[in-house]
Amino acid sequence: MRVSVVFGVFAAAGILCCPEHSTMAGSSEFTLSQRPDRVEIALDGRPFTAFHFNPKWDKPFLHPIRTVSGTIISRGWPVEPREGDEQDHAWHRGIWYGHGDINGEDFWREKPDRTTARLVLIGEPKVTSGTQGILEATLAMTGAKGNRLGTIAERYEFRRESSQVLIASTIAITAGQGLPLKFGDTEDGGFGFRLSTEFRQDRGAELVNSEGLRGTERIWGRQARWVKYRAVVDGAHRGVAVLDHPSNLRHPSGWHARGYGLCSANPFAAGSFSSDKKLDGSYILPAGQTLKLRYLVVVFDEDLEADAANRLFARFARE
Repeated sequence: MRVSVVFGVFAAAGILCCPEHSTMAGSSEFTLSQRPDRVEIALDGRPFTAFHFNPKWDKPFLHPIRTVSGTIISRGWPVEPREGDEQDHAWHRGIWYGHGDINGEDFWREKPDRTTARLVLIGEPKVTSGTQGILEATLAMTGAKGNRLGTIAERYEFRRESSQVLIASTIAITAGQGLPLKFGDTEDGGFGFRLSTEFRQDRGAELVNSEGLRGTERIWGRQARWVKYRAVVDGAHRGVAVLDHPSNLRHPSGWHARGYGLCSANPFAAGSFSSDKKLDGSYILPAGQTLKLRYLVVVFDEDLEADAANRLFARFARE
């Protein structure tokens, strides 16, 4: 099997650093405030999201996700339940990263008896406020029996561009010394976003990918540079697009994109996404080495047309 690895620690994603990339950089500011069990992130003094790391949750996550206008587009349950929330898959919370099979440990699902693995914050998150807000956190990959497999360093960069908020996200997974990591082939994993009930396909939401395919029946499991969910929320078209960086392993990613509101970029599921049982999406990360995955989340208040998404992707690809 061909192995492609990124060595060393991860660098900043970069897409949000250049002034010419921003329409309203000078007039908007992100403020990141440390709390005992979370980091609160405000846009121009109004809540935007929070990074939750309370030990009662088995992995950290960003929740809720709001648009520039303040409209929440992520599911509330089980963190802050709202009327009409679907109550399935309690581990689908806002934006998060996990994988259902790493050395046989499940870092995706979360069972009440804690027989699944956990991502535990090491120290405190590092935060920077400004026109570009930055949050960095290092997580210990902890197995169900307390064994340590490695670390995951997460970095999120926030910036407003007109009616959009861009979240440049870097996930850097490092295998422990003397312990390679095997990512098993499973659809249950990846960089995930769980949207609110309005984004159910059977309620009129639009699911589309960079290849022009529409509907979960056509985009689930397919490779694409980006996937977009759009719905009418509070009287206007709003939604999110998630872009897969071309430097990522096995780009363009396969997508665990469900009609009930789960959107997850997953490069480790070639077999699970296909009826061809000869395909194997598993991957071995050698001991002591780092795999870096980069994604751009585009939260929009006004519709994001395909041409605009492609321009954002081209810009992201250059960074």
